[in-house]
Amino acid sequence: MRIGLHHIENNLVVAPMAGVTDRPFRQLCKRFGAGLAVSEMVSSDPRLRSTPKSQRRTDHQGEDEPIVVQIAGADPHQLAEAARYNVQRGAQIIDINMGCPAKKVCNVAAGSALLQNEALVREILKAVVGAVEVPVTLKLRTGWNREHRNAVNIARIAEDAGVAALSVHGRTRECAFMGEAEYDTIREVKRVVALPVTANGDIDSPEKARTVLERTGADAVMIGRAAQGRPWIFREIFHYLKWGSRLAPPRVDEIRELILEHLDDHYALYGEETGVKTARKHLGWYARGLAAGDAFRNEVNRLDSAAAQIAAVGCFFDRLAEGGERLEYASKATAAAPWVEEALAA
Repeated sequence: MRIGLHHIENNLVVAPMAGVTDRPFRQLCKRFGAGLAVSEMVSSDPRLRSTPKSQRRTDHQGEDEPIVVQIAGADPHQLAEAARYNVQRGAQIIDINMGCPAKKVCNVAAGSALLQNEALVREILKAVVGAVEVPVTLKLRTGWNREHRNAVNIARIAEDAGVAALSVHGRTRECAFMGEAEYDTIREVKRVVALPVTANGDIDSPEKARTVLERTGADAVMIGRAAQGRPWIFREIFHYLKWGSRLAPPRVDEIRELILEHLDDHYALYGEETGVKTARKHLGWYARGLAAGDAFRNEVNRLDSAAAQIAAVGCFFDRLAEGGERLEYASKATAAAPWVEEALAA
């Protein structure tokens, strides 16, 4: 797949997820085979650029290329300025958020709320494409609600405005993250435009990835919630798509080392106090479905130092290693992640 002048090594993409896809997590997913990883959304409001959160989200030091930054907002001029600002900070592809269903985003007419105003969508896309020389991509949903699925119209507008690629989540804004994703609209989007199209929504296994690619005709698949606590899913999907067989579960010692490396990078980005707090969700996801995983999650949620978290990880995986050399999951972890529930309530 190509996006502008960028050749993407494979058709596996990490979805942008607020509070999740920070630089350490993106790097980890790329290490396990993701061809592309999109940043957490960055506000286009210039008043927020100097906040610690925004500074972290626009810090791409040492990040593997291509660097994709997602921007969010509803004002064409602000979004164009935000695109220029992020390119100056290292962005090589700018992605525009028209897919977020969170109330706090839609209440300011941004995210998926923009799908209600096709004229404004056109104005935004032309402004951003005209503001930067790097490729501009768009992430959207199938529509605002079930009665108004207009992703096909938006896709045509995007292609006409010079957008380089599309990612489509197979739900409307009204659906949020509930129910099953529908892929027929994604298939229709792919049929009517000549742009690369990435299919998103409910892709949680190698088999599902292949099914969605075949059903939609999409050029790539985007994985979000299924990568939380399981970044090696990209390695599993890549192997399955290429060879048609499942990889063995990862080794316990391999995952212990990768979690410890993840924690080191996480603390370095956030500092210890904030890093310990924000690492808790990742550690909970890593333990989900594993023997004594709930007890481990309860334990790390009470720890307040990096050293204590690191020690807890070591003990937990030592116990897992006693049961076998490879990870064994008691059940498939499919429950909505905490950040989803927070987004819906916001």
